[in-house]
Amino acid sequence: MSLPSLRLTASLAALGAATVVLSAPATSARADEGMWTFDNFPIATVNEKYGTNIDQAWLDRVRNAAVRLQGCSASLVSGEGLILTNHHCVVGCVQDLSSAENDYVKNGWMPATREEEKKCPGQTAEILTDITDVTDRVVGAGAGLEGAAFVQARAAEIDKIQKEVCGDDQKLTCQVISLYRGGQYKLYKFRKYDDVRLVFAPEFQAAFFGGDPDNFNFPRYALDAGFLRIYEDGKPVATPNHLVWNANAPKEGDVTFVAGNPGSTSRLLTMAQLEALRDQQLPLTLIQTSELRGRLLEYSTTGEEAKRVSVDPIFGLENGFKVYYGQQGALTDPAFMATKRTAEQELRQRVAADPALAQRIGDPWAELERVAAAQRDLYLPYRQLEAAAGQRSSLYSYAKSIVRAAKERAKPVAERRAGYSDADIASLGRRLATETPISNDLEKIYLDFWLSKTREYLTVDNTDVKALLGKESPEQIAERLVDGTRLADPAFRAQALAMTPEQLAASGDPLIAFVLANDDAAQAIRTQWESAVSGPTSRAGEKIAQARFAVYGTNLYPDATFSLRLSYGQVKGWTYRGVTVTPFTEIGGLYERNTGAEPFNAAEDWMAAEGKVNKSTVYDFVSTNDIIGGNSGSPVINAKGEVIGAAFDGNIHSLGGSFGYDGELNRTVTVSTAAITEALRTVYNQPRLLRELGVRR
Repeated sequence: MSLPSLRLTASLAALGAATVVLSAPATSARADEGMWTFDNFPIATVNEKYGTNIDQAWLDRVRNAAVRLQGCSASLVSGEGLILTNHHCVVGCVQDLSSAENDYVKNGWMPATREEEKKCPGQTAEILTDITDVTDRVVGAGAGLEGAAFVQARAAEIDKIQKEVCGDDQKLTCQVISLYRGGQYKLYKFRKYDDVRLVFAPEFQAAFFGGDPDNFNFPRYALDAGFLRIYEDGKPVATPNHLVWNANAPKEGDVTFVAGNPGSTSRLLTMAQLEALRDQQLPLTLIQTSELRGRLLEYSTTGEEAKRVSVDPIFGLENGFKVYYGQQGALTDPAFMATKRTAEQELRQRVAADPALAQRIGDPWAELERVAAAQRDLYLPYRQLEAAAGQRSSLYSYAKSIVRAAKERAKPVAERRAGYSDADIASLGRRLATETPISNDLEKIYLDFWLSKTREYLTVDNTDVKALLGKESPEQIAERLVDGTRLADPAFRAQALAMTPEQLAASGDPLIAFVLANDDAAQAIRTQWESAVSGPTSRAGEKIAQARFAVYGTNLYPDATFSLRLSYGQVKGWTYRGVTVTPFTEIGGLYERNTGAEPFNAAEDWMAAEGKVNKSTVYDFVSTNDIIGGNSGSPVINAKGEVIGAAFDGNIHSLGGSFGYDGELNRTVTVSTAAITEALRTVYNQPRLLRELGVRR
């Protein structure tokens, strides 16, 4: 696979707003570093360095063709709503559309006609249309407040801003995004499409040839590509603003741009925050991810259906584990940590040398050191009871959403938490109505694992653990809740969402009853977290952002926030410890690498086409573009604004990319449009797609 989608990093992302906040100084972007916003892209720098002629019109065309999916990125590549992304970004949809009789993950999804394109449950596609600065309003909302009150006031104002612009319009998404960790707040307005259909996906083995051993490595021979289409009123959406398909491979040294939605970076953490991440959060995440992966791998050996339904979850866990392992490696590298320490000291010294600035911002670094102490005590209960409660269980998520909506709806509108207006609850209802296949076996594994880890980390004698478990074991609770709940039925979910807390309690559903019984404790630890950690952290982060602007100016890129960004670079290999890696692989290398045994067994369709396929076609390539998880599926674009590939991975050196960028070693891995075209033409016989892409047969 590739870059992790956001759902694969949920265990950290749920804590990120409070624990992973930028706060150390920034140096000027080096080499091709930077995930730049479209309203602050360094046009002159790029044109001067690479001899390009990009301008605002070029940026607007790219922005209008960029698409944000659930946890991934994509691009429009035809005038009829056709979207290019990665296979690993659509494999969840492929699995949802599959059955024991028709395993499209294994065999591929290749409908002969447009009428056979099927809707992906729960998938949405969003295109950014407007960016508005709302910094003064958001910052003003928290003036004079501290702790949980500060967090809630900010959240309420953000919610108000979003509602003012998008209202109840289901075709729009409004999102206030924090940039520079409190230095700026921008309202991003998107055009949203919720009828997204699967057009094409190759076999899993073609998309993920080499499996976990090749993941985050290069050379690669993976066709990690898939196509979707956006529909509205039952018809494909007309999309004149799309990228032109270029079926030719780039050459070494060619300039490349990546437009996508990088999920989260933490490149300017204070030393106190880096140490907390290194010493507490990442080790726990690594341990839990590893153990859960082991449970799923064991389950997958119990039968063909178990293997089929566990493919995507195992895929995600393995990818996530590798990411966390790489992050931990960066944070345990003395040289890396010394660089971060020096950068922090530089900013602090610059602030101290300016009495007016020092008086204005105080000492936010000391504040964050105090927060780190509180965080150490609260992290485990907050993680296990609230942020990561239920682990990956869809059924638990449904129950939690329904219970909290009912409790908030019972309050006067003015007293509700942000995100629980009547319009928000109606939107939740639409999401709950989506029919998605659920594996009871996996649900039991997830709940059992969460409960057993909660008991292990918080101890048997913990009051909240006693309330969760009662006299039952985690295994017994998981089996009882999953077998007894009706929440797999969308019709029942709709009924439950309309109930009061009292009606929910009387509904007889065991999972809803379980969440109701334990939700007060979960929300109490959340309030403690906001008061002692996220509130003070946000305050300190805002002050450090002000210091950074004062010292370094504003011509810097902000951390990634799963908002649209553009990076620039060039097709280029790298040298490490005397070994030079060239920037391209060719299709012929797939057959040379094929052993016939998993995970190096070439897909059957590719083996059948060996005598016909052009083996000299560039398959995958690398470039110096700066990307991170969430960039999966991002279009890789040439200087003309044509799409030449879809980014799907980074090399092994990029795993520390959350905390820094090394232009000598960090590389983006891309599947080329040349390879996709050759596959559609010769391997899969897809003339209708080729015609739509403007490729001659």
